[in-house]
Amino acid sequence: MQALGKTLSTLNGQRPFRYLVNGSVATGVHFVVLVFSMQVLNWSSAGAANGFAAIFGIATSFMGSRYYVFKHSRETAASQITKFLMLYFCIALLHALVLLIWTDHYQFNYVVGFAVATMMQLMLSYWGNKILVFRV
Repeated sequence: MQALGKTLSTLNGQRPFRYLVNGSVATGVHFVVLVFSMQVLNWSSAGAANGFAAIFGIATSFMGSRYYVFKHSRETAASQITKFLMLYFCIALLHALVLLIWTDHYQFNYVVGFAVATMMQLMLSYWGNKILVFRV
């Protein structure tokens, strides 16, 4: 058990691991809101529901990125929020577009479409956050 604790402590010190933890939490929030919108609120458009859910996922992602993943950034909060929102607005549009085409146009399963869009988001957001937003 002590070895597991030491391993987790070592991993937690590495930015890619923290990024994956933060991204998993933010993706979970995004997905829960998407499923809630589709199944409880009975939204007819997966694209619209995904766009709505993205707001919650993005907010979670920013807080985790600022205070957990890129915690040593010297950028001001105002600067980070502005750049982060611009980056994530573009990524959210891409994510919503993928789901709109995948589910609404081709009638494929929205859960699979969400996974495809999220893989694209994963790559774009890490690069964008590291290079453009938090500059570490």
